[in-house]
Amino acid sequence: QVQLVESGGGLVQAGDSLRVSCAYSDRTFSTYTMGWFRQAPGKEREFVAAISWNGGTTDYGDSVKGRFTISRDNAKNTVYLQMNSLKPEDTAVYYCAARRYRSDQYNYWGQGTQVTVSS
Repeated sequence: QVQLVESGGGLVQAGDSLRVSCAYSDRTFSTYTMGWFRQAPGKEREFVAAISWNGGTTDYGDSVKGRFTISRDNAKNTVYLQMNSLKPEDTAVYYCAARRYRSDQYNYWGQGTQVTVSS
């Protein structure tokens, strides 16, 4: 069974940096677009960032542009989200997701990792 496992979440202070990781169990995922989403209590799920299969193309949500960086290492079956200048409003559960080639939606999701930013 395909798995996406997030790690690296935690409690940090405003202005700090944090890197979360997503390990995928199937090397086929190295050909998929990978994305990060987040959901805060009482809010809808929000797109954070995405990266193409070879890392050549990235995309970011407006609220994180210039602060977050998505990257991937297909040799390690891992996707990363480097988060800098964190704000309390970045507090959420962060989810990793994978989108198959030519799919118009994300097909696989991880269980999420909590990121809490204190003021």
